Amino acid sequence: MSELKISAEIRNEFGKGAARRARRDQKVPAVIYGHGADTVHVTLPAHQLQMALRTANALLDLDIDGRSELVIPKAIQRNAIKGDIEHVDLLAVKRGEKVIVEVAVHVEGELAPGGNLLEYVLNTITVEAEATNIPTSVTVSIEGLDSGATVLAQDIPLPTGTTLSIDGEAAVLQVVSAQAEEPAAETAEGETAGAEA
Repeated sequence: MSELKISAEIRNEFGKGAARRARRDQKVPAVIYGHGADTVHVTLPAHQLQMALRTANALLDLDIDGRSELVIPKAIQRNAIKGDIEHVDLLAVKRGEKVIVEVAVHVEGELAPGGNLLEYVLNTITVEAEATNIPTSVTVSIEGLDSGATVLAQDIPLPTGTTLSIDGEAAVLQVVSAQAEEPAAETAEGETAGAEA
């Protein structure tokens, strides 16, 4: 994954008023932590940050007063209505350092014919990878899987240098039959409702 360069400014004002002023100036308040160092408060250009964070686990190369700092996003707060980024927590990383991140699970191929449905038990899996080589996602084939099949975390091929950080026996995907038992469930609920009335 290539590094995305962004200029950051040290932030000396704190609180809601300062955050509102920063956002009005098209900047996003952020904190950088990690490696036992003091937390650094910065602001980042909102548009650049929004574009950079379209990529999961984006590696950012921040220019802070002429000093370069590699970071990855750990927590992003967005406006519930507009979706704009309001604040971001960034983890400082070093080249060659391993970090634990969540990556999206993608599938390829077709299930066996017969009305099977694919159920995501987990949309992401936790992996350990080099900070400068974090995969954006992992892909697993579901070709020909039939009802009752389960894809475990250990079954998902990982890029070189990436290791699993969750139990390998954890179910990630399940193939279920399309025959739902919803009418029976509704009847049971109806009986319960009748008993209460």
